[in-house]
Amino acid sequence: MAQSLAKEFTKGLWAEIPPFRLVLGLCPVLAVTKSVENGIGMGVATTFVLVFSNLLISLLRNVIPSKVRIACFIVIIATFVTIVELMMQAYTYELFLKLGIFIPLIVVNCIVLGRAEAFASKNGPVLSVADGLGIGIGFTLSLAALGAVREFLGNGTITIWGGNPVFEMGANFLPFQFMIEAPGAFVGLGLMLCMMNLIGKK
Repeated sequence: MAQSLAKEFTKGLWAEIPPFRLVLGLCPVLAVTKSVENGIGMGVATTFVLVFSNLLISLLRNVIPSKVRIACFIVIIATFVTIVELMMQAYTYELFLKLGIFIPLIVVNCIVLGRAEAFASKNGPVLSVADGLGIGIGFTLSLAALGAVREFLGNGTITIWGGNPVFEMGANFLPFQFMIEAPGAFVGLGLMLCMMNLIGKK
């Protein structure tokens, strides 16, 4: 049991890391990674939804009729997305404003629905929670890494929380602002995908 639990948790950290291995959930990956703070915020919100929707779907998997399972999954996911949205409005309002429409769009994130259909609906609650947590942490790390690259090259800073940079280049640094624009997201993601594939082959 412990071995299978560890396997389901760790697969999301490398073997099935969503943006770079499964190539899923690219809309938020490209849209919100102008900074590390945005990436972490989006990742944590998605992880919360993944873990609790996986748990509830796993508990209800023998009750939900197969013909309407996708609709039921979406209702469950939307419930947890609403909880996340309200919590962010209450406690991290500035971050909520930065992430904007991409918080409610977690409902249709193919990572969340994919884990519900492919894993939680076929496995027990403990394994489903491990799966959701591993995939969520992997997704968060991916967003943070891409956000760090884009923010560092585009602004010369790395900001983790609260708007105060934890790292800042000197006054002579010339920012490559292309990286914090929309095309820079595609270039950054492409380079990171290339690196992941090269590391994977070795």
